[in-house]
Amino acid sequence: MSTYAAPLKDMQFVIEELVGLADITAMPACAEVTPDLVEAVLGEAGKFAAEVLDPLNRVGDEVGAAWSDGKVTPPPGFAGAYQQFIDAGWNSLSGPTEFGGQGLPHIVAMAVQEMWNSANMAFCLCPMLTSGVIEALKLRGSDAQKNLFMGKLVAGEWSGTMNLTEPQAGSDLSAVRTQAVPEGNHYLIRGTKIFITWGEHDMSRNIVHLVLARTPGAPEGVKGISLFVVPKFLPNGDGSPGARNDVKCVSIEHKLGIHASPTCVMAYGENGGAIGYMVGEENRGLETMFIMMNHARLGVGLEGVAIAERAYQHALDYAKTRVQGRAIGQRSGDRVSIIHHPDVRRMLMSMKSQIEAMRALAYTASAALDKAKHHPDDNERKRNQAYVDLLIPIVKGWCTEQAIEIASTGVQIHGGTGFIEASGAAQYLRDARITAIYEGTTGIQAADLVGRKIGFEKGATAAAVIAQMRKDVWGLTQNAHAGVTALHAALSRAVEALAQATKWVVDQFPADPNAVAAVSVPYLKLWGIVAGGWLMGRAAELCAGKLAADATDADFCETKIATARFYVEHVLPQAPALAEEIIGGAASVLEFGEARF
Repeated sequence: MSTYAAPLKDMQFVIEELVGLADITAMPACAEVTPDLVEAVLGEAGKFAAEVLDPLNRVGDEVGAAWSDGKVTPPPGFAGAYQQFIDAGWNSLSGPTEFGGQGLPHIVAMAVQEMWNSANMAFCLCPMLTSGVIEALKLRGSDAQKNLFMGKLVAGEWSGTMNLTEPQAGSDLSAVRTQAVPEGNHYLIRGTKIFITWGEHDMSRNIVHLVLARTPGAPEGVKGISLFVVPKFLPNGDGSPGARNDVKCVSIEHKLGIHASPTCVMAYGENGGAIGYMVGEENRGLETMFIMMNHARLGVGLEGVAIAERAYQHALDYAKTRVQGRAIGQRSGDRVSIIHHPDVRRMLMSMKSQIEAMRALAYTASAALDKAKHHPDDNERKRNQAYVDLLIPIVKGWCTEQAIEIASTGVQIHGGTGFIEASGAAQYLRDARITAIYEGTTGIQAADLVGRKIGFEKGATAAAVIAQMRKDVWGLTQNAHAGVTALHAALSRAVEALAQATKWVVDQFPADPNAVAAVSVPYLKLWGIVAGGWLMGRAAELCAGKLAADATDADFCETKIATARFYVEHVLPQAPALAEEIIGGAASVLEFGEARF
Protein backbone atom coordinates (compact mmCIF):
# COMPACT_ATOMS: atom_id res chain seq x y z
CA MET A 1 0.00 0.00 0.00
CA SER A 2 1.52 3.32 -1.08
CA THR A 3 1.89 6.32 1.23
CA TYR A 4 0.63 9.71 0.11
CA ALA A 5 3.30 12.29 -0.73
CA ALA A 6 2.09 15.80 -1.48
CA PRO A 7 3.20 16.97 -4.96
CA LEU A 8 4.78 20.07 -3.42
CA LYS A 9 6.96 20.94 -6.38
CA ASP A 10 4.05 21.16 -8.80
CA MET A 11 1.84 22.94 -6.27
CA GLN A 12 4.44 25.62 -5.63
CA PHE A 13 5.15 26.03 -9.34
CA VAL A 14 1.46 26.56 -10.12
CA ILE A 15 0.97 29.00 -7.23
CA GLU A 16 4.15 31.02 -7.58
CA GLU A 17 4.68 31.05 -11.33
CA LEU A 18 1.69 29.86 -13.34
CA VAL A 19 -1.00 31.60 -11.28
CA GLY A 20 1.39 34.31 -10.15
CA LEU A 21 1.79 34.64 -6.39
CA ALA A 22 3.24 38.11 -6.89
CA ASP A 23 -0.13 39.32 -8.22
CA ILE A 24 -1.79 38.05 -5.06
CA THR A 25 0.75 39.51 -2.64
CA ALA A 26 0.60 42.87 -4.45
CA MET A 27 -2.87 43.33 -2.97
CA PRO A 28 -2.72 45.04 0.45
CA ALA A 29 -4.91 42.37 2.07
CA CYS A 30 -2.37 39.67 1.12
CA ALA A 31 0.86 41.67 1.44
CA GLU A 32 2.23 39.56 4.30
CA VAL A 33 2.17 36.35 2.26
CA THR A 34 5.65 35.52 0.94
CA PRO A 35 6.96 32.59 -1.12
CA ASP A 36 8.83 31.38 1.98
CA LEU A 37 5.62 31.42 4.00
CA VAL A 38 3.74 29.51 1.30
CA GLU A 39 6.54 26.94 1.08
CA ALA A 40 6.53 26.48 4.86
CA VAL A 41 2.74 26.12 5.06
CA LEU A 42 2.60 23.62 2.21
CA GLY A 43 5.52 21.63 3.63
CA GLU A 44 3.94 21.30 7.08
CA ALA A 45 0.55 20.51 5.58
CA GLY A 46 2.14 17.76 3.50
CA LYS A 47 3.62 16.22 6.64
CA PHE A 48 0.29 16.35 8.48
CA ALA A 49 -1.51 14.79 5.51
CA ALA A 50 1.02 11.97 5.20
CA GLU A 51 1.59 11.27 8.90
CA VAL A 52 -1.85 11.86 10.46
CA LEU A 53 -4.61 11.70 7.83
CA ASP A 54 -3.36 9.17 5.28
CA PRO A 55 -2.93 6.32 7.81
CA LEU A 56 -6.61 6.70 8.76
CA ASN A 57 -7.93 6.53 5.21
CA ARG A 58 -7.96 2.76 4.98
CA VAL A 59 -9.50 2.12 8.39
CA GLY A 60 -12.07 4.80 7.66
CA ASP A 61 -13.12 2.97 4.52
CA GLU A 62 -13.19 -0.45 6.16
CA VAL A 63 -14.86 0.47 9.46
CA GLY A 64 -16.91 3.49 8.45
CA ALA A 65 -19.01 5.78 10.61
CA ALA A 66 -21.51 4.10 12.95
CA TRP A 67 -25.03 5.24 13.99
CA SER A 68 -26.79 4.24 17.20
CA ASP A 69 -29.81 5.87 18.83
CA GLY A 70 -29.26 9.23 17.14
CA LYS A 71 -25.52 9.33 17.76
CA VAL A 72 -22.82 8.98 15.11
CA THR A 73 -19.36 7.69 15.95
CA PRO A 74 -16.54 8.26 13.45
CA PRO A 75 -14.04 5.47 12.74
CA PRO A 76 -11.14 4.88 15.17
CA GLY A 77 -8.57 7.66 15.19
CA PHE A 78 -10.73 10.31 13.52
CA ALA A 79 -11.62 12.24 16.68
CA GLY A 80 -7.99 12.38 17.74
CA ALA A 81 -6.90 13.49 14.28
CA TYR A 82 -9.56 16.22 14.29
CA GLN A 83 -8.29 17.52 17.62
CA GLN A 84 -4.74 17.57 16.25
CA PHE A 85 -6.07 19.34 13.15
CA ILE A 86 -7.65 22.21 15.07
CA ASP A 87 -4.88 22.39 17.68
CA ALA A 88 -2.36 22.92 14.87
CA GLY A 89 -4.48 25.79 13.52
CA TRP A 90 -5.26 24.18 10.17
CA ASN A 91 -8.98 24.90 10.42
CA SER A 92 -8.33 28.64 10.77
CA LEU A 93 -5.90 28.90 7.86
CA SER A 94 -8.04 31.13 5.62
CA GLY A 95 -10.50 32.29 8.28
CA PRO A 96 -11.12 36.02 8.84
CA THR A 97 -8.57 37.52 11.18
CA GLU A 98 -11.19 39.45 13.15
CA PHE A 99 -12.53 36.09 14.37
CA GLY A 100 -9.19 34.44 15.07
CA GLY A 101 -8.38 33.23 11.57
CA GLN A 102 -5.00 33.48 9.87
CA GLY A 103 -6.43 35.21 6.79
CA LEU A 104 -4.26 33.42 4.24
CA PRO A 105 -5.44 33.76 0.64
CA HIS A 106 -7.69 31.19 -0.95
CA ILE A 107 -4.98 30.02 -3.33
CA VAL A 108 -2.89 28.78 -0.39
CA ALA A 109 -5.85 27.28 1.45
CA MET A 110 -6.92 25.40 -1.68
CA ALA A 111 -3.51 23.79 -2.09
CA VAL A 112 -3.61 22.68 1.54
CA GLN A 113 -7.17 21.42 1.06
CA GLU A 114 -5.98 19.34 -1.88
CA MET A 115 -3.57 17.55 0.45
CA TRP A 116 -6.28 16.83 3.04
CA ASN A 117 -8.55 15.41 0.32
CA SER A 118 -5.81 13.27 -1.22
CA ALA A 119 -4.85 11.84 2.14
CA ASN A 120 -8.37 11.36 3.51
CA MET A 121 -11.31 12.87 1.65
CA ALA A 122 -13.89 11.56 4.13
CA PHE A 123 -12.16 13.46 6.94
CA CYS A 124 -11.69 16.63 4.89
CA LEU A 125 -15.40 16.95 4.12
CA CYS A 126 -16.04 18.04 7.72
CA PRO A 127 -13.76 21.14 7.82
CA MET A 128 -14.61 21.94 4.17
CA LEU A 129 -18.28 22.38 5.02
CA THR A 130 -17.37 24.40 8.09
CA SER A 131 -15.47 26.83 5.87
CA GLY A 132 -18.59 27.24 3.75
CA VAL A 133 -20.69 28.13 6.80
CA ILE A 134 -18.05 30.66 7.79
CA GLU A 135 -18.23 32.23 4.33
CA ALA A 136 -22.03 32.52 4.40
CA LEU A 137 -22.17 34.00 7.91
CA LYS A 138 -19.30 36.38 7.17
CA LEU A 139 -21.20 37.89 4.24
CA ARG A 140 -24.84 37.69 5.39
CA GLY A 141 -24.93 36.95 9.11
CA SER A 142 -25.96 39.58 11.68
CA ASP A 143 -23.39 41.02 14.06
CA ALA A 144 -24.91 38.97 16.86
CA GLN A 145 -24.68 35.77 14.79
CA LYS A 146 -21.09 36.49 13.86
CA ASN A 147 -20.11 37.16 17.45
CA LEU A 148 -21.84 34.00 18.61
CA PHE A 149 -20.70 31.52 15.98
CA MET A 150 -17.74 32.74 13.93
CA GLY A 151 -14.94 32.41 16.47
CA LYS A 152 -15.88 28.84 17.35
CA LEU A 153 -16.30 27.87 13.69
CA VAL A 154 -13.01 29.44 12.60
CA ALA A 155 -11.15 27.65 15.37
CA GLY A 156 -12.85 24.37 14.45
CA GLU A 157 -14.16 23.97 17.99
CA TRP A 158 -17.60 23.90 16.32
CA SER A 159 -18.20 22.41 12.87
CA GLY A 160 -20.79 23.34 10.28
CA THR A 161 -23.12 21.79 7.70
CA MET A 162 -25.53 22.88 5.02
CA ASN A 163 -29.03 21.40 4.89
CA LEU A 164 -30.67 21.84 1.50
CA THR A 165 -32.47 18.86 0.07
CA GLU A 166 -35.41 16.80 1.30
CA PRO A 167 -36.79 13.39 0.32
CA GLN A 168 -39.30 14.85 -2.14
CA ALA A 169 -37.04 17.63 -3.45
CA GLY A 170 -33.72 16.18 -4.59
CA SER A 171 -31.89 18.90 -6.52
CA ASP A 172 -35.14 20.83 -7.07
CA LEU A 173 -34.91 23.22 -4.15
CA SER A 174 -38.18 24.90 -5.17
CA ALA A 175 -39.83 21.80 -3.64
CA VAL A 176 -38.38 22.40 -0.14
CA ARG A 177 -41.14 22.07 2.49
CA THR A 178 -39.35 22.44 5.86
CA GLN A 179 -41.24 25.03 7.90
CA ALA A 180 -39.94 27.92 10.02
CA VAL A 181 -42.55 29.47 12.32
CA PRO A 182 -41.64 32.72 14.11
CA GLU A 183 -41.63 32.64 17.92
CA GLY A 184 -40.24 35.65 19.76
CA ASN A 185 -36.69 36.40 18.60
CA HIS A 186 -36.26 33.07 16.85
CA TYR A 187 -38.02 30.53 14.63
CA LEU A 188 -39.17 26.98 15.24
CA ILE A 189 -37.89 24.69 12.48
CA ARG A 190 -39.79 21.52 11.53
CA GLY A 191 -38.92 19.15 8.71
CA THR A 192 -36.58 16.47 7.41
CA LYS A 193 -33.34 16.97 5.52
CA ILE A 194 -31.38 14.26 3.72
CA PHE A 195 -27.82 13.81 2.45
CA ILE A 196 -26.33 15.95 5.23
CA THR A 197 -22.59 15.32 5.28
CA TRP A 198 -21.17 15.16 8.82
CA GLY A 199 -24.63 16.20 10.10
CA GLU A 200 -23.95 14.39 13.37
CA HIS A 201 -20.70 13.36 15.08
CA ASP A 202 -18.79 13.83 18.32
CA MET A 203 -15.54 15.30 16.98
CA SER A 204 -16.54 18.93 17.66
CA ARG A 205 -18.34 20.34 20.70
CA ASN A 206 -21.20 21.74 18.63
CA ILE A 207 -22.51 21.55 15.06
CA VAL A 208 -23.91 24.63 13.34
CA HIS A 209 -26.46 23.74 10.67
CA LEU A 210 -27.48 26.14 7.91
CA VAL A 211 -31.03 25.10 7.00
CA LEU A 212 -33.30 26.12 4.12
CA ALA A 213 -36.94 26.47 5.18
CA ARG A 214 -40.16 28.38 4.45
CA THR A 215 -41.86 30.92 6.70
CA PRO A 216 -45.68 31.02 6.90
CA GLY A 217 -47.16 32.60 3.78
CA ALA A 218 -43.89 32.48 1.85
CA PRO A 219 -44.22 32.45 -1.95
CA GLU A 220 -44.00 29.10 -3.73
CA GLY A 221 -40.78 28.16 -5.47
CA VAL A 222 -37.25 29.30 -4.77
CA LYS A 223 -38.37 32.88 -4.08
CA GLY A 224 -40.01 31.74 -0.86
CA ILE A 225 -37.02 30.06 0.78
CA SER A 226 -35.25 31.53 3.81
CA LEU A 227 -32.04 30.46 5.52
CA PHE A 228 -31.66 29.69 9.21
CA VAL A 229 -28.76 28.90 11.48
CA VAL A 230 -29.71 26.01 13.76
CA PRO A 231 -27.12 24.85 16.31
CA LYS A 232 -27.09 21.31 17.67
CA PHE A 233 -26.66 22.75 21.15
CA LEU A 234 -28.11 26.16 22.02
CA PRO A 235 -25.24 28.40 23.14
CA ASN A 236 -25.21 29.72 26.71
CA GLY A 237 -24.59 33.37 27.47
CA ASP A 238 -20.84 32.73 27.67
CA GLY A 239 -20.86 31.00 24.26
CA SER A 240 -20.48 27.48 25.60
CA PRO A 241 -22.81 24.74 24.30
CA GLY A 242 -25.99 24.58 26.37
CA ALA A 243 -29.25 22.66 26.05
CA ARG A 244 -29.71 20.18 23.20
CA ASN A 245 -31.76 21.65 20.36
CA ASP A 246 -34.67 19.75 18.82
CA VAL A 247 -32.62 18.28 15.99
CA LYS A 248 -31.30 14.76 15.64
CA CYS A 249 -29.85 12.31 13.16
CA VAL A 250 -32.38 9.53 12.57
CA SER A 251 -30.14 7.43 10.34
CA ILE A 252 -27.04 7.43 8.13
CA GLU A 253 -26.79 6.16 4.58
CA HIS A 254 -24.99 3.02 3.42
CA LYS A 255 -22.87 4.25 0.53
CA LEU A 256 -20.63 3.24 -2.34
CA GLY A 257 -17.67 5.15 -0.92
CA ILE A 258 -16.41 7.72 1.62
CA HIS A 259 -17.62 5.36 4.34
CA ALA A 260 -15.95 7.33 7.13
CA SER A 261 -18.01 10.44 6.35
CA PRO A 262 -21.53 10.09 7.79
CA THR A 263 -24.30 11.09 5.36
CA CYS A 264 -27.17 11.85 7.69
CA VAL A 265 -30.94 12.04 7.61
CA MET A 266 -31.71 14.95 9.95
CA ALA A 267 -35.05 15.45 11.70
CA TYR A 268 -35.89 18.97 12.90
CA GLY A 269 -38.70 19.69 15.37
CA GLU A 270 -39.96 16.25 16.37
CA ASN A 271 -40.59 17.61 19.87
CA GLY A 272 -42.08 21.02 19.12
CA GLY A 273 -39.52 22.72 16.92
CA ALA A 274 -35.79 23.28 16.60
CA ILE A 275 -34.75 26.82 17.50
CA GLY A 276 -33.20 28.65 14.58
CA TYR A 277 -32.24 32.20 13.65
CA MET A 278 -32.79 33.73 10.21
CA VAL A 279 -29.65 34.55 8.24
CA GLY A 280 -30.04 37.54 5.95
CA GLU A 281 -33.42 38.60 4.57
CA GLU A 282 -36.64 36.60 4.58
CA ASN A 283 -37.35 34.70 1.33
CA ARG A 284 -33.78 35.33 0.09
CA GLY A 285 -32.18 32.32 1.72
CA LEU A 286 -31.23 30.59 -1.49
CA GLU A 287 -29.10 33.57 -2.50
CA THR A 288 -27.17 33.25 0.74
CA MET A 289 -26.93 29.49 0.47
CA PHE A 290 -25.46 29.86 -3.00
CA ILE A 291 -22.57 31.78 -1.42
CA MET A 292 -21.81 28.64 0.53
CA MET A 293 -22.64 26.36 -2.39
CA ASN A 294 -20.28 28.12 -4.81
CA HIS A 295 -17.57 27.94 -2.18
CA ALA A 296 -18.32 24.23 -1.83
CA ARG A 297 -18.46 23.64 -5.61
CA LEU A 298 -14.93 24.91 -6.00
CA GLY A 299 -13.91 22.71 -3.09
CA VAL A 300 -15.56 19.65 -4.63
CA GLY A 301 -13.78 20.32 -7.92
CA LEU A 302 -10.56 20.25 -5.93
CA GLU A 303 -11.65 16.94 -4.40
CA GLY A 304 -11.59 15.61 -7.95
CA VAL A 305 -7.99 16.80 -8.37
CA ALA A 306 -7.05 15.32 -5.02
CA ILE A 307 -8.58 11.86 -5.46
CA ALA A 308 -7.11 11.65 -8.96
CA GLU A 309 -3.66 12.50 -7.57
CA ARG A 310 -3.96 9.83 -4.89
CA ALA A 311 -5.13 7.21 -7.41
CA TYR A 312 -2.19 8.14 -9.66
CA GLN A 313 0.37 7.82 -6.86
CA HIS A 314 -1.09 4.45 -5.89
CA ALA A 315 -1.01 3.18 -9.48
CA LEU A 316 2.50 4.54 -10.07
CA ASP A 317 3.84 2.76 -7.00
CA TYR A 318 2.24 -0.49 -8.16
CA ALA A 319 3.56 -0.09 -11.72
CA LYS A 320 7.09 0.39 -10.43
CA THR A 321 7.01 -2.66 -8.16
CA ARG A 322 4.78 -5.17 -9.96
CA VAL A 323 7.02 -7.45 -12.05
CA GLN A 324 5.26 -9.12 -14.96
CA GLY A 325 6.44 -10.15 -18.42
CA ARG A 326 9.53 -9.17 -20.36
CA ALA A 327 10.14 -6.02 -22.34
CA ILE A 328 8.71 -6.06 -25.88
CA GLY A 329 11.04 -7.94 -28.24
CA GLN A 330 12.82 -9.79 -25.43
CA ARG A 331 12.32 -13.58 -25.31
CA SER A 332 14.74 -14.22 -22.50
CA GLY A 333 16.33 -12.43 -19.59
CA ASP A 334 14.83 -10.82 -16.53
CA ARG A 335 11.18 -9.98 -16.29
CA VAL A 336 10.42 -6.29 -15.84
CA SER A 337 8.11 -4.16 -13.76
CA ILE A 338 4.98 -3.22 -15.68
CA ILE A 339 5.97 0.46 -15.95
CA HIS A 340 8.28 -0.71 -18.74
CA HIS A 341 5.29 -1.73 -20.87
CA PRO A 342 4.26 1.06 -23.30
CA ASP A 343 0.52 0.88 -22.63
CA VAL A 344 1.03 1.15 -18.87
CA ARG A 345 3.19 4.23 -19.47
CA ARG A 346 0.43 5.67 -21.65
CA MET A 347 -2.12 5.17 -18.88
CA LEU A 348 0.15 6.72 -16.27
CA MET A 349 0.86 9.69 -18.53
CA SER A 350 -2.85 10.11 -19.16
CA MET A 351 -3.40 10.29 -15.40
CA LYS A 352 -0.45 12.59 -14.72
CA SER A 353 -1.09 15.07 -17.52
CA GLN A 354 -4.78 15.49 -16.77
CA ILE A 355 -4.15 15.91 -13.04
CA GLU A 356 -1.65 18.70 -13.69
CA ALA A 357 -4.12 20.42 -16.04
CA MET A 358 -6.91 20.03 -13.47
CA ARG A 359 -4.74 21.41 -10.66
CA ALA A 360 -3.74 24.40 -12.78
CA LEU A 361 -7.38 25.18 -13.56
CA ALA A 362 -8.58 24.81 -9.96
CA TYR A 363 -5.77 26.98 -8.62
CA THR A 364 -6.40 29.58 -11.34
CA ALA A 365 -10.01 29.83 -10.17
CA SER A 366 -8.83 30.16 -6.56
CA ALA A 367 -6.47 32.99 -7.42
CA ALA A 368 -9.24 34.79 -9.31
CA LEU A 369 -11.44 34.40 -6.21
CA ASP A 370 -8.75 36.10 -4.12
CA LYS A 371 -8.60 38.97 -6.61
CA ALA A 372 -12.39 39.24 -6.69
CA LYS A 373 -12.38 39.67 -2.92
CA HIS A 374 -9.28 41.74 -2.29
CA HIS A 375 -8.18 43.67 -5.38
CA PRO A 376 -8.12 47.41 -4.61
CA ASP A 377 -9.61 48.30 -8.01
CA ASP A 378 -13.38 47.83 -8.25
CA ASN A 379 -13.31 47.02 -11.96
CA GLU A 380 -10.69 44.33 -11.39
CA ARG A 381 -12.79 42.84 -8.60
CA LYS A 382 -15.80 42.67 -10.91
CA ARG A 383 -13.78 41.23 -13.80
CA ASN A 384 -12.28 38.53 -11.60
CA GLN A 385 -15.65 37.71 -10.07
CA ALA A 386 -17.04 37.13 -13.56
CA TYR A 387 -14.03 34.92 -14.29
CA VAL A 388 -14.60 32.92 -11.09
CA ASP A 389 -18.29 32.54 -11.92
CA LEU A 390 -17.39 31.14 -15.35
CA LEU A 391 -14.74 28.77 -14.02
CA ILE A 392 -16.55 27.28 -11.02
CA PRO A 393 -18.95 24.99 -12.94
CA ILE A 394 -16.06 23.95 -15.22
CA VAL A 395 -13.73 23.16 -12.32
CA LYS A 396 -16.48 21.35 -10.46
CA GLY A 397 -17.85 19.42 -13.43
CA TRP A 398 -14.74 18.62 -15.46
CA CYS A 399 -12.35 17.88 -12.61
CA THR A 400 -14.76 15.48 -10.92
CA GLU A 401 -15.70 13.64 -14.11
CA GLN A 402 -12.03 13.22 -14.98
CA ALA A 403 -11.29 12.06 -11.44
CA ILE A 404 -13.65 9.13 -11.95
CA GLU A 405 -11.96 8.26 -15.24
CA ILE A 406 -8.47 8.64 -13.73
CA ALA A 407 -9.33 6.50 -10.69
CA SER A 408 -10.77 3.88 -13.04
CA THR A 409 -7.52 3.93 -15.02
CA GLY A 410 -5.71 3.35 -11.73
CA VAL A 411 -7.74 0.17 -11.21
CA GLN A 412 -6.92 -0.88 -14.79
CA ILE A 413 -3.18 -0.48 -14.19
CA HIS A 414 -3.50 -2.87 -11.24
CA GLY A 415 -5.23 -5.41 -13.48
CA GLY A 416 -7.28 -8.04 -11.66
CA THR A 417 -5.62 -7.01 -8.39
CA GLY A 418 -7.25 -3.59 -8.71
CA PHE A 419 -10.70 -5.18 -8.54
CA ILE A 420 -9.80 -6.69 -5.19
CA GLU A 421 -10.42 -4.38 -2.24
CA ALA A 422 -7.18 -5.37 -0.54
CA SER A 423 -5.19 -3.53 -3.25
CA GLY A 424 -6.66 -0.18 -2.19
CA ALA A 425 -7.16 0.99 -5.79
CA ALA A 426 -10.91 0.40 -5.75
CA GLN A 427 -11.47 2.80 -2.85
CA TYR A 428 -10.33 5.79 -4.90
CA LEU A 429 -12.78 4.91 -7.67
CA ARG A 430 -15.60 4.47 -5.16
CA ASP A 431 -14.74 7.69 -3.33
CA ALA A 432 -14.36 9.67 -6.56
CA ARG A 433 -17.81 8.73 -7.81
CA ILE A 434 -19.68 11.04 -5.43
CA THR A 435 -17.73 14.13 -6.45
CA ALA A 436 -19.56 14.44 -9.78
CA ILE A 437 -22.85 14.43 -7.82
CA TYR A 438 -22.02 16.59 -4.77
CA GLU A 439 -23.26 20.20 -4.85
CA GLY A 440 -25.14 19.64 -8.11
CA THR A 441 -24.55 16.96 -10.72
CA THR A 442 -22.47 17.54 -13.82
CA GLY A 443 -25.69 18.22 -15.73
CA ILE A 444 -26.58 20.96 -13.25
CA GLN A 445 -23.10 22.48 -13.55
CA ALA A 446 -23.41 22.39 -17.35
CA ALA A 447 -26.84 24.04 -17.23
CA ASP A 448 -25.38 26.77 -15.03
CA LEU A 449 -22.49 27.22 -17.47
CA VAL A 450 -24.55 27.56 -20.66
CA GLY A 451 -27.31 29.52 -18.94
CA ARG A 452 -26.10 31.98 -16.31
CA LYS A 453 -22.45 32.08 -17.35
CA ILE A 454 -22.72 32.09 -21.16
CA GLY A 455 -26.29 32.63 -22.38
CA PHE A 456 -27.48 35.38 -20.05
CA GLU A 457 -24.39 37.53 -20.55
CA LYS A 458 -24.12 36.68 -24.26
CA GLY A 459 -20.71 35.11 -23.84
CA ALA A 460 -18.90 38.29 -22.78
CA THR A 461 -16.65 36.74 -20.14
CA ALA A 462 -16.10 33.60 -22.22
CA ALA A 463 -15.04 35.75 -25.19
CA ALA A 464 -12.51 37.60 -23.03
CA VAL A 465 -11.01 34.32 -21.79
CA ILE A 466 -10.86 32.87 -25.31
CA ALA A 467 -9.14 36.05 -26.52
CA GLN A 468 -6.49 35.58 -23.81
CA MET A 469 -6.09 31.94 -24.83
CA ARG A 470 -5.48 32.95 -28.45
CA LYS A 471 -2.89 35.51 -27.38
CA ASP A 472 -1.05 33.04 -25.15
CA VAL A 473 -1.15 30.23 -27.70
CA TRP A 474 0.22 32.51 -30.42
CA GLY A 475 3.05 33.42 -28.05
CA LEU A 476 4.21 29.79 -28.09
CA THR A 477 5.38 30.25 -31.68
CA GLN A 478 7.98 32.74 -30.47
CA ASN A 479 9.53 30.33 -27.96
CA ALA A 480 13.06 29.07 -28.53
CA HIS A 481 12.34 25.63 -27.06
CA ALA A 482 11.26 23.28 -29.85
CA GLY A 483 9.09 21.25 -27.47
CA VAL A 484 7.09 24.36 -26.60
CA THR A 485 6.77 25.62 -30.16
CA ALA A 486 5.39 22.23 -31.19
CA LEU A 487 2.38 22.73 -28.90
CA HIS A 488 1.04 25.68 -30.91
CA ALA A 489 -0.81 24.00 -33.77
CA ALA A 490 -2.91 21.60 -31.71
CA LEU A 491 -3.66 24.22 -29.06
CA SER A 492 -4.72 26.69 -31.72
CA ARG A 493 -7.14 24.16 -33.24
CA ALA A 494 -8.60 23.42 -29.82
CA VAL A 495 -9.12 27.08 -28.93
CA GLU A 496 -10.84 27.70 -32.25
CA ALA A 497 -13.09 24.70 -31.64
CA LEU A 498 -14.05 26.21 -28.28
CA ALA A 499 -14.68 29.59 -29.92
CA GLN A 500 -16.96 28.05 -32.55
CA ALA A 501 -18.92 26.04 -29.99
CA THR A 502 -19.29 29.11 -27.75
CA LYS A 503 -20.61 31.18 -30.65
CA TRP A 504 -23.17 28.47 -31.34
CA VAL A 505 -24.27 28.46 -27.67
CA VAL A 506 -24.59 32.26 -27.61
CA ASP A 507 -26.54 32.31 -30.86
CA GLN A 508 -28.86 29.40 -30.01
CA PHE A 509 -29.57 30.07 -26.35
CA PRO A 510 -32.18 32.87 -26.76
CA ALA A 511 -34.20 31.00 -29.40
CA ASP A 512 -33.75 27.35 -28.39
CA PRO A 513 -32.40 26.82 -24.86
CA ASN A 514 -33.47 23.15 -25.02
CA ALA A 515 -31.03 22.55 -27.87
CA VAL A 516 -28.24 24.13 -25.87
CA ALA A 517 -29.16 22.11 -22.77
CA ALA A 518 -29.03 18.90 -24.82
CA VAL A 519 -25.31 19.36 -25.47
CA SER A 520 -24.37 21.33 -22.36
CA VAL A 521 -22.29 18.57 -20.73
CA PRO A 522 -20.10 18.08 -23.83
CA TYR A 523 -19.71 21.87 -23.87
CA LEU A 524 -18.55 21.88 -20.24
CA LYS A 525 -16.11 19.07 -21.03
CA LEU A 526 -14.81 21.03 -24.03
CA TRP A 527 -14.14 24.02 -21.77
CA GLY A 528 -12.25 21.89 -19.27
CA ILE A 529 -10.09 20.14 -21.87
CA VAL A 530 -9.20 23.35 -23.72
CA ALA A 531 -8.65 25.47 -20.60
CA GLY A 532 -6.49 22.68 -19.18
CA GLY A 533 -4.46 22.57 -22.40
CA TRP A 534 -4.09 26.35 -22.43
CA LEU A 535 -2.65 26.29 -18.91
CA MET A 536 -0.39 23.34 -19.71
CA GLY A 537 0.96 25.34 -22.67
CA ARG A 538 1.61 28.34 -20.43
CA ALA A 539 3.32 26.08 -17.89
CA ALA A 540 5.55 24.63 -20.59
CA GLU A 541 6.47 28.13 -21.76
CA LEU A 542 7.37 29.19 -18.21
CA CYS A 543 9.51 26.08 -17.79
CA ALA A 544 11.32 26.77 -21.05
CA GLY A 545 12.15 30.22 -19.71
CA LYS A 546 13.47 28.71 -16.48
CA LEU A 547 15.64 26.28 -18.47
CA ALA A 548 17.13 29.11 -20.49
CA ALA A 549 17.95 31.10 -17.36
CA ASP A 550 18.95 28.41 -14.88
CA ALA A 551 19.39 24.63 -15.08
CA THR A 552 18.67 24.09 -11.37
CA ASP A 553 15.17 22.73 -12.00
CA ALA A 554 16.02 21.10 -15.32
CA ASP A 555 14.42 17.74 -14.55
CA PHE A 556 11.17 19.30 -13.33
CA CYS A 557 10.99 21.68 -16.28
CA GLU A 558 11.74 19.11 -18.97
CA THR A 559 9.20 16.76 -17.37
CA LYS A 560 6.58 19.50 -17.39
CA ILE A 561 7.20 20.24 -21.07
CA ALA A 562 7.00 16.53 -21.92
CA THR A 563 3.78 16.20 -19.93
CA ALA A 564 2.28 19.17 -21.78
CA ARG A 565 3.21 17.52 -25.08
CA PHE A 566 1.44 14.31 -24.04
CA TYR A 567 -1.67 16.27 -23.05
CA VAL A 568 -1.71 18.11 -26.37
CA GLU A 569 -1.23 14.91 -28.37
CA HIS A 570 -3.50 12.55 -26.40
CA VAL A 571 -6.16 14.63 -24.62
CA LEU A 572 -6.59 17.81 -26.65
CA PRO A 573 -7.62 16.07 -29.92
CA GLN A 574 -11.01 15.51 -28.28
CA ALA A 575 -11.76 19.24 -28.61
CA PRO A 576 -12.70 19.45 -32.32
CA ALA A 577 -14.83 16.31 -31.99
CA LEU A 578 -16.65 17.76 -28.97
CA ALA A 579 -17.28 21.00 -30.87
CA GLU A 580 -18.80 18.97 -33.71
CA GLU A 581 -20.99 17.12 -31.22
CA ILE A 582 -22.13 20.40 -29.65
CA ILE A 583 -22.93 22.22 -32.88
CA GLY A 584 -24.61 19.31 -34.65
CA GLY A 585 -25.80 16.91 -31.95
CA ALA A 586 -28.75 18.54 -30.22
CA ALA A 587 -31.44 17.39 -32.65
CA SER A 588 -30.78 13.68 -32.17
CA VAL A 589 -31.21 14.13 -28.41
CA LEU A 590 -34.46 16.11 -28.62
CA GLU A 591 -36.07 14.07 -31.41
CA PHE A 592 -35.76 10.82 -29.47
CA GLY A 593 -38.99 10.94 -27.49
CA GLU A 594 -39.75 9.23 -24.19
CA ALA A 595 -41.76 6.44 -25.83
CA ARG A 596 -38.69 5.29 -27.80
CA PHE A 597 -36.67 4.41 -24.73
